[in-house]
Amino acid sequence: MKRTLFEPEHDALRDAFRAFVAAEITPHYADWERAGMVPRAVWRKAGDLGFLGFSVPEAYGGLGLDDYRYAVVLTEELVRAAANSVFFGLHTDVCVPYLVRYGTDEQKQRWLPGTVSGELITAIAMSEPAAGSDLAGIQATARRDGEHYLLNGQKTFISNGLLADLVIVVAKTDAAAGARGVSLFVVEAGMEGFTRGRRLEKLGLHAQDTAELYFQDVRVPVANRLGAEGQGFRILMEQLPQERLGIAVGGVATAEAALEWTIRYVKERQAFGQAVADFQTVRHALAEMQTEAVIGRAFLDRCVLALNAGELTTEEASMAKWWCSELGFRVADRCLQLHGGYGYMTEYAVARTWADARVGLIYGGTNEIMKEIVGRAIVR
Repeated sequence: MKRTLFEPEHDALRDAFRAFVAAEITPHYADWERAGMVPRAVWRKAGDLGFLGFSVPEAYGGLGLDDYRYAVVLTEELVRAAANSVFFGLHTDVCVPYLVRYGTDEQKQRWLPGTVSGELITAIAMSEPAAGSDLAGIQATARRDGEHYLLNGQKTFISNGLLADLVIVVAKTDAAAGARGVSLFVVEAGMEGFTRGRRLEKLGLHAQDTAELYFQDVRVPVANRLGAEGQGFRILMEQLPQERLGIAVGGVATAEAALEWTIRYVKERQAFGQAVADFQTVRHALAEMQTEAVIGRAFLDRCVLALNAGELTTEEASMAKWWCSELGFRVADRCLQLHGGYGYMTEYAVARTWADARVGLIYGGTNEIMKEIVGRAIVR
């Protein structure tokens, strides 16, 4: 089935970014996984080549391309290279859009050029030790004190947590107001009272610097509040569909990449005097996975176009997130099995990708929460 999502300019980006990944990421990725960190230098190289600023207006150093298809290309190529720990997508497609859409002109002038160049790396701090998918249950607080807020609290599971120069922090400015008392603040590296904990050891994504963050009486200027006080929850709800769609993009890309590796492997691998691909049970497994991947791709591409048109609903994004993330992990799991013992070796991309894909069912809101969102919309 011919894919019709992309235009020639997206194909040109794919060629350029694939060459960048082959030259600047793949040769070093195993070292980064052992070190637990993607170096800042590769971010700056990506920025130099224009891979970090698609949606940022030209006035702030970006390309002014408000087209999510560019983000899809980058995600697909990183998954194809089994370089899932390089979180350019979190930066450009999740965090930076908060600054573009809700920042003041002064904030945009101050921060956006650096996010485009790769000099400023971003993160968003929602999850806490006792609050994950339930954003209304966060305990971090920000109390107004003149022209500053005193920010206190702890965040955990924060991607880009060690590298981040700018962290969008979700905190309560009015504990009695529930969701209406949530606000967003941009905390900058070096602010007194802002400290980073240990790099968290994870099942997968070993080169991704996931960390704990601590805030003790951090004096955050009012000028660093993102949006109006009390509007944080509304902003989060507006932005989360795009974040969840990004996870869905990774899920389908994972399924397609794992199938590509596995089809090549079973054609070459011999067992009982014939290629593994010649066994009926293997062919049927491949047929099932390929069919699911094609179905998932068709739905996902429709969602991408809907997002571009401003028509993607929260329910549709939730459907895409849970179904496509589960598809990616399910296919990676079956493909690992078809690799036999080699599938369990981390030198094989399918093994690393299997471990990396598991978190897709958890972050961005667990898939149980996604089903609850869809279910409530059905019966309301």
